Amino acid sequence: MLIITTAVTAGALTLSACGSRDKSDSDSGGDNNKKTTVVIGVDAPLTGSLSALGQGIKNSVDLATKVANKNNEVPGVTFKIKAFDDQAVPSSGKQNATSMVDDDEIVAMVGPLNSGVSQSMQGVFAKADLAQISPANTNPELSQGPDWASGKKVRPFKTYFRTATTDVIQGRFAAQYYYKDAKKRKVFVVDDKQTYGAGLAKIFSQEFERLGGKVVGTDHLTVKETDFSGIAGKVKSSGADSVYFGGQYPEGGLLSDQVKQAGADVPIMGGDGIYDPAFIKASGTSNDGDLATSVGYPVEKLPSAKNFVKEYSAQGYKDPYAAYGGYSYDAGWAIVQAVKAVVQDNDGKLPDDARAKITEALAKVSFDGVTGKVSFDEYGDTTNKQLTVYKVTKGVWKDAVSRTFKD
Repeated sequence: MLIITTAVTAGALTLSACGSRDKSDSDSGGDNNKKTTVVIGVDAPLTGSLSALGQGIKNSVDLATKVANKNNEVPGVTFKIKAFDDQAVPSSGKQNATSMVDDDEIVAMVGPLNSGVSQSMQGVFAKADLAQISPANTNPELSQGPDWASGKKVRPFKTYFRTATTDVIQGRFAAQYYYKDAKKRKVFVVDDKQTYGAGLAKIFSQEFERLGGKVVGTDHLTVKETDFSGIAGKVKSSGADSVYFGGQYPEGGLLSDQVKQAGADVPIMGGDGIYDPAFIKASGTSNDGDLATSVGYPVEKLPSAKNFVKEYSAQGYKDPYAAYGGYSYDAGWAIVQAVKAVVQDNDGKLPDDARAKITEALAKVSFDGVTGKVSFDEYGDTTNKQLTVYKVTKGVWKDAVSRTFKD
């Protein structure tokens, strides 16, 4: 029987996934010299305006497989990834999900970046018992059902997990910072009409008003448009002392630029969708003072992430791990732990129903990862509710406040 230890250290870097049999390169003997190749699917926007985030997701999962193989994390198993580009488009995500399901070697997947893309994939994965762990989805409906806001939480798909906390937490956290820390009282709220942006803006607005603040105006913009001067004018005339934007960095950077050009000397705050250097680059006007929330604490400052940062740099990846690198690695690492448990329970071999068994095992996973404690609640949501507010200072994002969210 193959003995597999389940202890995990914060500094250990790891991942998993697949089901083909390959002869060992080191010998020509019998079954003992064969390894099972475990493939993890990765879905993210690898091209297009959000590729900076997508490439970071892919590379971080890739790094985990490399380290897992180097350390022989699961004896008899070789890990690798197979990456799919969804271009942040739901229809492409659904096609990728179908391709992953049809690929017998893929036993679990990490991704996607966008909540809207994930909505198109969940049902496909559920029918095939293929577990997905998103390092970035924040829409609460994905895990708690469409009636979550009324308290009727029902998990739609047992195959869905995430290492990023939800917008219920992020939106409220942002509102509390704006009202209590930044002392803002009159906010103008803008969203991009997408699943992520509109949902986040709604939760922020509700919490801001509950605290005693006032939403003095609202508006919507369209993704991939570039002229937001009309919205900027409304912000200026509203007398707002701040702006909150639910959306992504390509539009967020331009909105910040045009609000300031309109003469409104107020900060713009957004969620993790704008927390990227590309937000700053998209603006032609200094956006020092703009703010963003992001899940977790700054990876560079976490003792548990030192090995991750070092190993990522050593690989020489073209793109940085960006906002979701640590969460992507931990998502893959969770799959590794599930694979270890499944293999251990099957006399050292991957069972024929590996996908279903891995899904079951993920619900019991618990370890100290790159981003902190990694485990999932009854909805598949992360139990880690740490968040950080970042502020643009001299043209660079700097962490301002990190806290564990509490009601």
